[in-house]
Amino acid sequence: MKRFLVLLACAALAAPLPAQAPATRKLDKWQQLAHDILKELIEINTEASIGSTAQAAKAMAARLKAAGFPDSDVVVLENAPRKGNLVARLRAKNPVKKPILLLSHIDVVEAKPEDWTLPPFQFTEKADSFYARGVSDNKDDAAIDLTLIIRLRTEGFATDRDIIVAATTDEEGGGDNGVGWLIQNHPELIQAEFGLNEGGAGRVKEGKSLSHDIQLAEKKSSNFRLEAVNSGGHSSRPIKDNAITQLADALVKLGAFDFPVHLNDVTRAYFSKCAAIVEPEMGAAMTALVANPNDAQAAATVSTDPSYNSQLRTTCVATMLEGGHATNALPQRARATVNCRILPDEDPVEIQKTLVRVIDNPKVTVSAAGQARNTKIIPLPPDLQTQIERVTSELWPGLPVIPTMGTGATDGSRLRNAGIPTFGVAGQFYGDSNAHGMNERIPQKGFYDSLEFMYRLVTNLSRPVVP
Repeated sequence: MKRFLVLLACAALAAPLPAQAPATRKLDKWQQLAHDILKELIEINTEASIGSTAQAAKAMAARLKAAGFPDSDVVVLENAPRKGNLVARLRAKNPVKKPILLLSHIDVVEAKPEDWTLPPFQFTEKADSFYARGVSDNKDDAAIDLTLIIRLRTEGFATDRDIIVAATTDEEGGGDNGVGWLIQNHPELIQAEFGLNEGGAGRVKEGKSLSHDIQLAEKKSSNFRLEAVNSGGHSSRPIKDNAITQLADALVKLGAFDFPVHLNDVTRAYFSKCAAIVEPEMGAAMTALVANPNDAQAAATVSTDPSYNSQLRTTCVATMLEGGHATNALPQRARATVNCRILPDEDPVEIQKTLVRVIDNPKVTVSAAGQARNTKIIPLPPDLQTQIERVTSELWPGLPVIPTMGTGATDGSRLRNAGIPTFGVAGQFYGDSNAHGMNERIPQKGFYDSLEFMYRLVTNLSRPVVP
């Protein structure tokens, strides 16, 4: 799940792409390797329904071994049929620091070819972009991480710590999550001082880079089931106590409700820094809201942007509906799924109580569908922050580095809960990649810039101190 925080100025692609010849770009050897790894990963179907992350993990392991990594440092662990996780380690000769973990996932969201104008599992290069399911979420990071450790080994770079690459399965909601399984069964393989993961991104609006956003926290995801039940009857004799009507009334009330503004350390810093790079009216509202979260006028202005609104508060929205059993019968049951994205320091139990209060209808029950995974806010370590700012300044002079809170879910929260501080950072200025949608895409330049960013960042963080 990727980049929910970035401002997107372009609408999702909904029409066939113009026929253009692939851009001619002279690649250096490492850019070519990253390109080839990404292409290979893309063309291995890793959907949960019919794909195989195990096949992808084994293919990447073969590349690492061909590059000289010993078998003992390239491990493929299968935690279910067709589910595979790759954990590879570039060893330092004389490590003095704990490892860095570079995390990605190689499973992808389902993609139906009939819903695309391009083949989703064919790596397409046109109009200066790459197109396919997973180019943005999240095989690009896997290709970059693998290229990075191959390059470091080939160059003989003397790291002062091990570099671990984990490319895992079922991050997108499958039943056999690889990170959780590794934490439970093989924690020694991924123990690190900190992890670098998806979730952060360069913010792009109308083709202009505005800031480099680094994810320090993310919301909890929790589903609630709303249900109305009664005895039903014949549709020729309607009554007011209709399960569908009762449920509809509850959803209308919920749709009109906003949870209160609740800023934390990350979102307070986010809005403080964003105020300087957005339109003056929005910037003034952000500044006012940081000073006084109860400023209703400022909150109304900031909330007009869905991306900003999701940073201000917990959000709940109806995502699925079902009801009735026959066209000529009164409904006996109607259900809705409401997906809530809950702030890290708020309690799902209290959110459920709020839903009950807002709906205010004893004929509609509200129950939790599963348990929300806890999330933590962990400050960015000073050295990591310094190096992120340094490399950002080298590659994109003048761009501010802004802390953000992810509104979607990543496996970073699992690692943070297990004691491995994990941050979303990748130097990816993609704009609208339409991740999870039709013709998912990334700009070629953005991909290669991210490759360079991660190389500089990891080498700076792993360079031995010269006395």
